[in-house]
Amino acid sequence: MKLTRRTVLAAALATPMALKAQQFSGTYKPGAVAIGEGIWLVRGEDEAIGFANGGAIANAVILASDAGTIVVDPGPSYSFGLVLSELANQVSGAPVSHVFLTHLHPDHAFAAGAFAGAEFRALPGTRMGIERDGEGYSDSMYRLLAGWMTGSELVLPRGDLAEGPLEIGGRKLEVLALSGHSEADLAILDHATGTLIAGDVVFHNRAPATPNADFAAWNASLDRIESMDLAQLVPGHGPLDSEGEGIRQTRDWINWLERSLREAVTNGLDMTEAGEIAIPERFAGMHAARYELQRSVSHFYPRYEAELFPLLNE
Repeated sequence: MKLTRRTVLAAALATPMALKAQQFSGTYKPGAVAIGEGIWLVRGEDEAIGFANGGAIANAVILASDAGTIVVDPGPSYSFGLVLSELANQVSGAPVSHVFLTHLHPDHAFAAGAFAGAEFRALPGTRMGIERDGEGYSDSMYRLLAGWMTGSELVLPRGDLAEGPLEIGGRKLEVLALSGHSEADLAILDHATGTLIAGDVVFHNRAPATPNADFAAWNASLDRIESMDLAQLVPGHGPLDSEGEGIRQTRDWINWLERSLREAVTNGLDMTEAGEIAIPERFAGMHAARYELQRSVSHFYPRYEAELFPLLNE
């Protein structure tokens, strides 16, 4: 037998988890809401990933086409993907033929194995990121979600997407190759409805996650989206946005976050203290704000400490 981190993890957890795995009966119950002609939004929970929600916190989008159904961001696990595939078939009247992944994070990506017959595509940087980080993400998801992840395996996109127009079964789309939330952030414009599927470049009423963030690149991507003539925008997390509020919220949060963490380092706060700094009242309506602030401290504090207080050569 070939030993991998997965088999070692499974062996380590087998005894204490065996009974729980046999008794596990968690089920996903996503719903699809029509947001235009031939396009449906499947909303994720406005929460952190946790056992109670099975990791189903990211939005997914279903698009109808004459060549089959298109799914953008298949979700966190194989079992979620099976349910989403059936739901997509029901609302669109055709099996899923194409699956697009906006970026590498597992709440968006790990259901891909449930769409074995579909064409699975992403930006080249996303594929490379999954090759690099996918095993670590997978181990973390199995530890956190246990039985929800049964059958979930790491699947690499089999085709690279490039910036520019893309037509599938008469559905005219536009591929945007962005970055900032991650090294490669796919956004897709549906011309028929004027809907931009923005992935995690935009969060709406939910604090942005920053594990791979580059704030300068993120602001540049938000600038580009803000300049577009859109009817509506589907954020990676949070409700449908027809006013551009998610763009403004995301920009405001990441700029406040960067300033605040730099100030915290300069003022000598340790990481625990930085995670407890006051969050401005204007962010009161954002779900998971304290949670994401504390995660961001862990992501950025060592970097800012090294930058602002470099070691002196002896």
